[in-house]
Amino acid sequence: QVQLVESGGGLVQAGGSLRLSCAASGLLFEKYAMGWFRQAPGKEREFVAAISWSGGNTNYADSVKGRVTVSRDNAKNTVYLQMNSLMLEDTAVYYCAVRPFAISRRVGDFDSWGQGTQVTVFS
Repeated sequence: QVQLVESGGGLVQAGGSLRLSCAASGLLFEKYAMGWFRQAPGKEREFVAAISWSGGNTNYADSVKGRVTVSRDNAKNTVYLQMNSLMLEDTAVYYCAVRPFAISRRVGDFDSWGQGTQVTVFS
């Protein structure tokens, strides 16, 4: 049974930085691609970033490209989302998700999801 636990969210001033973490259990972590998604109230869940199971391939949404870095530490069963130059529109609940092997940016391609961590950016 796959379990994902996000952490690292909080309140941050615009222009600041946060690092989100997602700790995984119940799976062979090194065989799973990892994704980060976010959802603001009244909006659909949207793709943020993803990383292949090997860590050799990453993908970013245009809205965060250049400001966000996704990485993983397979020894710790953890994926990270480093967010810099945060903007008001980055405010959302951020979710970690996993799928076997292949990287994807589609919500429907991911099998398991965490409960999310709130990121609130203020001016």
